[in-house]
Amino acid sequence: MGEQLPVVSLFSGAGGLDLAVERADAEPLAATDTGSGLLRVRVATDYNDLALQTLTANFQSARTVTGDIRQVTTDEILATAGLAPTEPVLVVGGPPCTPFSKSGFWLEQKRESRDPNASLLDEYVRVVRDTRPQAFILENVQGLTYKTHHAQFERLLRGLGGLGYNPQWKVLLAADYGVPQLRRRVFVVGRRDGEKFEFPEPTHSGWSEHSHAVDTTKTPHITAAQAFAGLPRLAAVTDEDIVDGTYGQLAAEIPPGQNYLWHTERYGGRNHFAWRSRYWTFLLRLDPDRPSTTLQAQPGPWVGPFHWENVVTASGEERARRLRVNEMLRLMSFPDDFKIKGTRADVQRQLGNAVPLELGKAVVRALMSQLGYLHPAIAA
Repeated sequence: MGEQLPVVSLFSGAGGLDLAVERADAEPLAATDTGSGLLRVRVATDYNDLALQTLTANFQSARTVTGDIRQVTTDEILATAGLAPTEPVLVVGGPPCTPFSKSGFWLEQKRESRDPNASLLDEYVRVVRDTRPQAFILENVQGLTYKTHHAQFERLLRGLGGLGYNPQWKVLLAADYGVPQLRRRVFVVGRRDGEKFEFPEPTHSGWSEHSHAVDTTKTPHITAAQAFAGLPRLAAVTDEDIVDGTYGQLAAEIPPGQNYLWHTERYGGRNHFAWRSRYWTFLLRLDPDRPSTTLQAQPGPWVGPFHWENVVTASGEERARRLRVNEMLRLMSFPDDFKIKGTRADVQRQLGNAVPLELGKAVVRALMSQLGYLHPAIAA
């Protein structure tokens, strides 16, 4: 192994993008293949101490800085990493996506893009300006590109462009890169030398809610059933697993791949809900023959996706069940031995906010190839 190239990670969370950095040239979905170790996260930052506990449990060599990035100086970040300006090869990170997520649109300030956390994009620009890495990767929810947030997104691009990085952006579908999840994320990538970054071509294809066109020359999307293959069967069902209460019986009656709309006048269930009266994820069940929908970071008690199989409660009733941690890891294309700190709700919040590993790897591989650090065959 040669000299490891240093990376500064901002808004690190549980470390999805950090994992992609350190395993950039590992074989797809090969849990024991950690890659050549070309890149190494030297410092990771986040305001959430629990997330950084998860990160340090999986990245023993990474140093961390806990705190509000608006109060953390670039000098502190560089000093913790043991680096000087221009020494980081990459700055990576995904500013908290809540201000730009569709799930927040019920709040007027989010619809009008007045969320104060949107200023965290400016902090990302500040750190890139002060550290002068060879390149950067910024990741966020697709909502950042919506017209509602046009001013913030354009300010981000102008700020990075003004530094000479020629930022390029694109919304990528995780399933198109071997992730068993129909999650769309925007990536913004720029190079210090001003050369244009070319995004990686998809390796997989299948139909989604936006397009039913399928490229038969590519590998089919990985389904939820394929993702769960080899996982141990349920040893015991806990109360935490069971979808019960007000809508417990209704959820249990919904077929795989359907949601609350099953129980409207237009489908075969009970006529219980008005048509399109809830979010799509309400009482949503996984379809074993398709990739999962987006894993929600902060789901309510009736927000899926739930597993397609029912379980039997102690009283003998059939109920839908929530996804278990090992299943959520598979849907994020994370290794099975990835350790996550906190309660089950903490785990889902950390994974729901993370970058799916194989999607992150595809972007990092492409960038490192174009910078000349990886052979193109490895990046393909």
